[in-house]
Amino acid sequence: MKKAVITASGHDGDGREYVKVRIPGSFSVKKTFDCGQTFRFEPDGRDDRYTGIAFGKKITFEQSEDDEVRIIGADEREFYDVWEKYLALDIDYDEADRLISCSLPNEKDRQVMKAAVECGKGIRILKQEPFETLISFIISQNNNIPRIKKIVSSLCEKYGEDGAFPTPEAIYGAGVDGIFALKTGFRAGYIIDAAEKVLSGKIDFSEIENSDDYDYCTSKLCSIKGVGPKVSSCVLLFGFGKTEAFPIDVWMKRSIERHFSDEFDPKLFGKYAGIAQQYLFYYERWLGGGNI
Repeated sequence: MKKAVITASGHDGDGREYVKVRIPGSFSVKKTFDCGQTFRFEPDGRDDRYTGIAFGKKITFEQSEDDEVRIIGADEREFYDVWEKYLALDIDYDEADRLISCSLPNEKDRQVMKAAVECGKGIRILKQEPFETLISFIISQNNNIPRIKKIVSSLCEKYGEDGAFPTPEAIYGAGVDGIFALKTGFRAGYIIDAAEKVLSGKIDFSEIENSDDYDYCTSKLCSIKGVGPKVSSCVLLFGFGKTEAFPIDVWMKRSIERHFSDEFDPKLFGKYAGIAQQYLFYYERWLGGGNI
């Protein structure tokens, strides 16, 4: 597998450090930050430039005309320490695309999946902070993306430090009433329970990170009030990089029923199931004319 290479570094017009990176294989800033996996990034002046906060730092990802990516707000050391893994540049997506495209035994199913791969090509599964991912996807329950973003933004403004996502201590200290006041509704109690279980050690992120037992990791996350199979699979996929996860909500279930035969089984995608899921979601929601 070829690695991402820094081709330039310096400072932009505002004095912010940047690195410019050549990425092997397909990579799209727009698709990656516009497919519903993160809630703290917005377009910044154009479709292929997104700015937001991750790991407590303001960061901009900008696709250039030569398809290289400029990461504004990072130096070379930070790229290799943080952003290379965050952008999943350490995963061979060319191999993933090949295997996803040929994994299904039914010919019609394969053709649908190939179309979804082609449509979604360039999406990368971001490896985000686990606690932020957990709380964000608890908030996502029975919610739409604009409202999720607004609640997450309010949470960070009220209880975060310098724009960073709040710590478990800060959220737990706010209490149910404080979290409810941010219009989280029934989710307020779930959010507090999640913070309490992380603080007490009942939920150990290091243990989940290092475990190869997917079912065990799921059971640990589902011990949190309000966390079921869909939310836990999103957290494992987007917060821990466990790409065997395949989140299924009501919209994904309808999409599967609409496009695939009864033989369809996401387990056939193996360790790339989560990547396949994002391709399907993008295909259905943004370009397939669906109602997700």
